[in-house]
Amino acid sequence: MDEEIQLFLSDAEESMEKALQHFSTELSRIRAGKASPAMLDSLRVDYYGTPTPISQVANVGAPDARSLVIKPWEKNVLGEISKAIKNSDLGLNPIMDADSIRLNLPPMTEERRRDLVKQVKNESEGGKVRIRGIRKDVNESLRKLLKEGAPEDAIKDAEAKVQKFTDSYIVKIDGLMSKKESEIMTI
Repeated sequence: MDEEIQLFLSDAEESMEKALQHFSTELSRIRAGKASPAMLDSLRVDYYGTPTPISQVANVGAPDARSLVIKPWEKNVLGEISKAIKNSDLGLNPIMDADSIRLNLPPMTEERRRDLVKQVKNESEGGKVRIRGIRKDVNESLRKLLKEGAPEDAIKDAEAKVQKFTDSYIVKIDGLMSKKESEIMTI
């Protein structure tokens, strides 16, 4: 029984770590006033009939804090990349050269910054919900073990450890959220 309990605990911690990584990835996609190639990670271009991430068909770089340069490996993809950027919700206008696309990021207004902070808070709440869902699932599995004859003290200790994991990962999410908020609100 102890091995099963340890297995549930290690699965819980691993799942919570994955949820934290997912949250961190989602935060990196939110523009914080400076150009980042990660802003384009969610965009897909039609590459020979297959929706493909821009990073797999081109080099994306940030030569300065207010612009991105996209250099596709094949020139025939330029139009598809431009179309994907125009159709996205990024609000960017691609400028096409002979062999690259330049994106100039306008300075953010106070209203846009507040909207992004709301988006960050929504993402953090989603991350916390995922962490709590993992806690709930693990606690249900532990209660099943209790019904199967596991010692009650061992189950209570395991539930306490799961709660400690939950608390620590929620603190980590809050830390990432406040860091991102300060990045967004810094002019």
